[in-house]
Amino acid sequence: MAEIYLAGGCFWGMEKYLASISGVRSTQVGYANGKTEHPSYEDVCYRHTGHAETVRVDYDPQIVPLEFLLELYYEAVDPLSLNRQGGDRGVQYRTGIYYVDENDLPVIQRSLAQVQKRFAKPVVIEVKALENFWAAEEYHQNYLDKNPGGYCHIGKDKFEKAAGAVINPVDYHVPDAEKLRQTLNPTQYEVTQHNGTEPPFRNEFWDTFRPGIYVDITTGEPLFVSTDKFASGCGWPSFSKPIAPNVVREKNDTSHGMRRTEIRSRVGDAHLGHVFTDGPEESGGLRYCINSASLRFVPKEDMAREGYGYLSWLVK
Repeated sequence: MAEIYLAGGCFWGMEKYLASISGVRSTQVGYANGKTEHPSYEDVCYRHTGHAETVRVDYDPQIVPLEFLLELYYEAVDPLSLNRQGGDRGVQYRTGIYYVDENDLPVIQRSLAQVQKRFAKPVVIEVKALENFWAAEEYHQNYLDKNPGGYCHIGKDKFEKAAGAVINPVDYHVPDAEKLRQTLNPTQYEVTQHNGTEPPFRNEFWDTFRPGIYVDITTGEPLFVSTDKFASGCGWPSFSKPIAPNVVREKNDTSHGMRRTEIRSRVGDAHLGHVFTDGPEESGGLRYCINSASLRFVPKEDMAREGYGYLSWLVK
């Protein structure tokens, strides 16, 4: 077991969010790195004690390594917002990563450096050794379990993504532009890097239904599983959902005089295709229409050899 202390706005929602992550064994809300001892909620909110509403997280690093846990934490906060998350404002609502193990600091710094690459503005998440932590009053502990309709600044979709997170993005890396040019064929490069579209019915996987997984052609990050693939008749591979909720990103697409939702890979930021609402109702009603050129297929019998064995249980 390991522990880390994470601040990200109102601790009611942050506690519930972090507790939903596989590998998190226990959580406790409290007040961290302030100027006084044993503060009350009123002290923190109204008496300028300098504490941050914080969640103590005890987790199993074999299931959810720290860098993976931090990636999920970033999903629930606005890294650019200083002393404000959602509608809550004040020093107590600042974002912060407070560590108790010095060996965690390089991991945190490396993780934040990667986050900073995603933004033009500076990331303002505070990183410090834990100076103090005082447990909050009992009525704050597991607040949203006790009050399911209670206030929460984190969207429900993010809870679902956290609960379904099984792919660690840190395990995958984007090759440099020159290597991509060398390893991708012209169609793959045009589709993934320039938002191209391959011809329907004349692509590799539109009618493939072998057991296995489909990974990002640029990074190898798992994206879809054959269990969720169906024959849509559109001429491109169609899936009812991604292999995990947070391995793809959605983006508004108004090109070609249409309004569509583009789907891109998380780590590689490669163009994959689009998602539509005309999929099978029994599977959720979505159709992820994906270019074969964006994918590489890994048969089930090869998954363990290629490092994807931990996902074999998803292939039915």
